[in-house]
Amino acid sequence: MPVEPIATGFLVGLLVGEGHFGGDGRQPQITLRMHVRHEETFRWIDRTFPGGALYGPYHHGGRSYFQWIARGVYLRSRLAPLIQEHRDLLDPYAAGRFDAMCERYGLHLAGAAAPPPPEGTAAGT
Repeated sequence: MPVEPIATGFLVGLLVGEGHFGGDGRQPQITLRMHVRHEETFRWIDRTFPGGALYGPYHHGGRSYFQWIARGVYLRSRLAPLIQEHRDLLDPYAAGRFDAMCERYGLHLAGAAAPPPPEGTAAGT
């Protein structure tokens, strides 16, 4: 089901400001963690972007938070391409984090810059 542009922009904005582009060493992962007072926002994300997983609330170390995590097929086939499509909305820092995640985990997305050829090889040979 297509997502409305305003919803896409809202999620991308949240990921730029509060998200983490990384992984566990084996697979890429995008994590969004915020205080429990944002529960309704997390419920909206869970409904609007099904395929991620909502965890929490957690209460420890004086903090109370929810986290939404996208990984696996959903991240590779839906969320990362959606972010790449709107990559121009990312500031340089967030774009660098997103690009590093994609490079580290071999996410080859349409519209992304091609990875450089391995050292010692000529391009196009």
